[in-house]
Amino acid sequence: MEENLEKEIKKVLVVDDEQAIRDVLVYNLRKEGYETLEASDGITAVNIALEQKPDLMLLDIMLPKLDGLSVCKRVKNHLNIPILMLTAKDAEIDKIVGLELGADDYITKPFSVRELMARVKANLRKNEMSNVKREVIQEIEEVEEKKENVIIVNELELDLDRFEVKVRGEIIDLTLREFEVLKFLAAQPGQVVTRETLLEKVWGYEYYGDIRTVDVTVRRIREKIEKDTSNPKILITKRGVGYYIATKK
Repeated sequence: MEENLEKEIKKVLVVDDEQAIRDVLVYNLRKEGYETLEASDGITAVNIALEQKPDLMLLDIMLPKLDGLSVCKRVKNHLNIPILMLTAKDAEIDKIVGLELGADDYITKPFSVRELMARVKANLRKNEMSNVKREVIQEIEEVEEKKENVIIVNELELDLDRFEVKVRGEIIDLTLREFEVLKFLAAQPGQVVTRETLLEKVWGYEYYGDIRTVDVTVRRIREKIEKDTSNPKILITKRGVGYYIATKK
C-alpha cells in the first residue's frame, strides 16, 4: 500500500507574490516529481485551492489582497491538507505554530531547499497515512462494532476513535496536531519524551524541523487543559529534557 501511495503524483500549490521565489520552489518541486500550481495573491490562492484541491500548500504570509494567515484559515475550513507557511518574520512564528488557524508547519526565509523538500515530503506522507488510517477505521466499523478505545490518566481522558479530549469531564477543543501530541504523551504516562522524539513521531521529521514547533504547540495545549499554566498539573516539563503526562494529581 505504501509503495502505491508514493507513486501517486502529488499536487502542490505554491503561493508567493515574488515570482523569483515561486520559480525556485516550482523548479525544485517538479524536480522531485510533484505537480505544481501557482498563485501570487491571497484571493487567487483560495480560489485555486478550492477548485483544484491540491495535496499541500506552500503559503507565504505577506500576500496582496488577502494575507497568508487568512488564506490558511479559509482553506482549512474546506480542505484537510497540510499547509506550510513561508515567513521572513521570526515574530510571526508563535501565531503560525499555535495552529489555531490550522497551519501544520512553517519555514523561515531564506530557507534551505533541501530542508523545505524534506518537510514537504514529511507532511504529505503523514497526511496520506492519516487518511489511509481513517479509511481503514471506517471499513472496520462497517464490519463489526467498534470497541471503546480510550486513554485515561487521572483527570485527562482521550477518546482515540472520536479524536476527543476531556479534562475533568469537560470536552476540550484541540487541533489534530495538538491531539496527536497529547495522545503520544498520554500513551506512556510518567515517561519523559524529548522534543526531538515528538518532532519525529508526531510531525514526521527526523533531523529537520525547529524544536520551537514542539514548545509552542505544548504551550497551546496547556492553555486549553491546565487551570494554571504557570503551575501545570497534567502536562509537565522536565527541564532540559522534554515533556510528560503526570501520573499523580
